[in-house]
Order: sequence, then C-alpha cells, then structure tokens
Amino acid sequence: MKKFAIIIVLVMGSIFSVSAQKFAYVDTQYILDNIPEYKMAQNQLDELSKKWQKEIELKVGEIDRLYKSYQTDAVLLPEDIKIQREEEILQKEKELNQLKKKRFGTDGDLFKKRQELIKPLQDKIYNAIQEMAEQRGYAVIFDRAGSLSILYASARYDKSDEVLESMGYSAGEGSGSKSSGGSGR
Repeated sequence: MKKFAIIIVLVMGSIFSVSAQKFAYVDTQYILDNIPEYKMAQNQLDELSKKWQKEIELKVGEIDRLYKSYQTDAVLLPEDIKIQREEEILQKEKELNQLKKKRFGTDGDLFKKRQELIKPLQDKIYNAIQEMAEQRGYAVIFDRAGSLSILYASARYDKSDEVLESMGYSAGEGSGSKSSGGSGR
C-alpha cells in the first residue's frame, strides 16, 4: 500500500510540473510555403527531377528496343550471338538501375540537391523557432506538419506566423494561407 501511495504522489507531482510548462506548435510546411526561396528551390528540384526522369525513360526505351529486336531475331541467331545480345541487354539493365540509384537513390543526386537547396531554409526555420522558444520560455514546440499527430490545436498556440515574421517574411509571400481553426489535420 505504501508503494501505491508513493507512486500516486510521484504521478501527481509530474502532472503538476508538466502543467507549468509552456507549449506551442508551428506548421513548418506552412512556413516553408510562405518563403519565396523555398518555392524557387522546389521548382528547381522539380525541373531536375523531370530532366533525370526523361534520361531514365530514354534508357528504358533503348532497352525495350534491344529486347524486342532480340525476340524478333532470336530464332535465327546462332547461340553465341544470342548470348552476346542477352548479355548486352543485361548490362544495359544494370546501367539503368545504377542510373536510377545515382539520380533518385537515398544518397542520389536529387537527395543531395534537396539538401543543398532546402536544408539551409530548414536550418533557418529551426534557429528562429529555437530563438523564440528561448525568448518566450516555451518548454516544447511541436511541428504540426510532421508525423506527430495533433488531434486538436487551438489557433492561439500556433506560432507559425511569428516564426515567419522573425525570419523577415510575412504570411502570404508564398502560396501558403494559414487557415487553422480549432481542429488538427
């Protein structure tokens, strides 16, 4: 019974200490949408992605033509030529997979370009959030845009516009329009 009483006291103490903390949330996607440099970076990434996708599609078309040609000629080809053409097709497929990985893989060109263009903006946002948290005494600031599920959020705790202002931007500069009511996403 004593253990139970001690646990209750500890739980109650932690509840009271948590209730004294200040909390807020921001929507980093909304903030990014209101930064013109983000829009430009996103457009640049989209263009690169389209360019690299076309490059891959050309390789796929080349492999497709080689395979169809092989299928058409296979009956008439000597065994050594068949093997040579099969190896050529396999080599082209291997090159295609390497190109896909190089362009769109986890450490690929698109990832690196995204890091180069977007990471500085994300760092700038993080620094503005950290500065606001320290100045105003927030214990925790949640990101509404992240994987964290916020089922209800009062708009009065949304500090996204304040983060934008502290960075020198105003809402509406980008395509974002803040319409947070009382409910989450």
